[in-house]
Amino acid sequence: MIQYDVDKIRHDFPILSREVYGRPLVYLDNAATTQKPLCVLDAMRDEYLNVNANVHRGVHYLSQQATELHEQARDTVCRFLNARRREEIVFTRGTTEAINLVASSFGEAFVNEGDEIIVSTVEHHSNIVPWQLMAERKGARLRVIPIDEMGNFCMSDYEKLFSPHTKIVSIAHVSNVLGTVNPVDEVVRIAHEHGVPVMIDGAQGAPHFAVDVQQLDCDFYAFSGHKAYGPTGIGVLYGKEEWLDRLPPYQGGGEMIAKVSFEKTTYEAPPLKFEAGTPDYIATHGLAVAIDYLQRLGLDNIHRHEKNLTVYALEKLKNLDEMEIFGSGQDAIISFNMTGIHHLDAGTLLDRLGIAVRTGHHCAQPLMDRLGVSGTVRASFGLYNTRNDVDRLLAALHQVRRMF
Repeated sequence: MIQYDVDKIRHDFPILSREVYGRPLVYLDNAATTQKPLCVLDAMRDEYLNVNANVHRGVHYLSQQATELHEQARDTVCRFLNARRREEIVFTRGTTEAINLVASSFGEAFVNEGDEIIVSTVEHHSNIVPWQLMAERKGARLRVIPIDEMGNFCMSDYEKLFSPHTKIVSIAHVSNVLGTVNPVDEVVRIAHEHGVPVMIDGAQGAPHFAVDVQQLDCDFYAFSGHKAYGPTGIGVLYGKEEWLDRLPPYQGGGEMIAKVSFEKTTYEAPPLKFEAGTPDYIATHGLAVAIDYLQRLGLDNIHRHEKNLTVYALEKLKNLDEMEIFGSGQDAIISFNMTGIHHLDAGTLLDRLGIAVRTGHHCAQPLMDRLGVSGTVRASFGLYNTRNDVDRLLAALHQVRRMF
């Protein structure tokens, strides 16, 4: 087993050593975005300084070199997700665009009036609104998987949602509010028994543990670079080759065409069919370097570290008076409220004490309605967080309580 030295790892992230309001920063907002290691920043700066040229279009040296780095990044992501072929990896701006791509293209090709799309109660808005927009255009409707009091899918109810009109299931791998790891294997198995494809929002999954899309047998999987210690504005859509072949293009423009005339345009094969315009080839390289960084540390090591930290934090939080914790906090995310203190007030005071957490509805308002709250305080852990960070959070929460 590789020794996981979190103190050494933290040196790769200079921002963690800064102060806010005269106090050392404790960064616990990793579910929103992660910090970037120096190797990612250095790689992107180096490419801008030495390799910058548009990809896929030029015969000159810089263009060829930039294209090679861009396509090597596709290979890196392919291995990271254990996709069967590199052509199953589409670069997007993030998870949100990946879901919009599938909702738009799949809806255009396969959804008709009266059809149904299954989502769940725990979904981020980015896995609800694109399907709603498509459903409004096509005259379809959403069906929703209910959850129990701990935030777990009610699987018997899920099975009952299927009908001859069900066209696709789209669910989160991990809840961005509760940290619950959803039973995606079972969700996929049941959907496929009904001949229905499955899209998985992996924004909170892929950065925290190993993902094998072939083992999951999902039809689509998406994640964002900025939540995986990579750049902002870059993400990934994995799609099974047979689905990407069947879907129409999401956007038109350069790069995604085979031949254009005023009478008819033909399109490139996937993945280029879904990558209109100049891609963010600097960011794809940065994402690949971030993935290499994660794999050097070991996804199993990262998962074990974050799991132990989550358990430690939960035990500490449960000992605090007048504390309501939501869900089971399975995967690097804990949401809670302090009785009698609005979540926004708590988050603002924690910030003044150097603790960066997220407050609000976390882009999951239907889940908030199910929980009966307007929002929560969310602490989310990354590979560089420590028990000292948790202890600082607990000390700050005690201080917030004394203020009230």
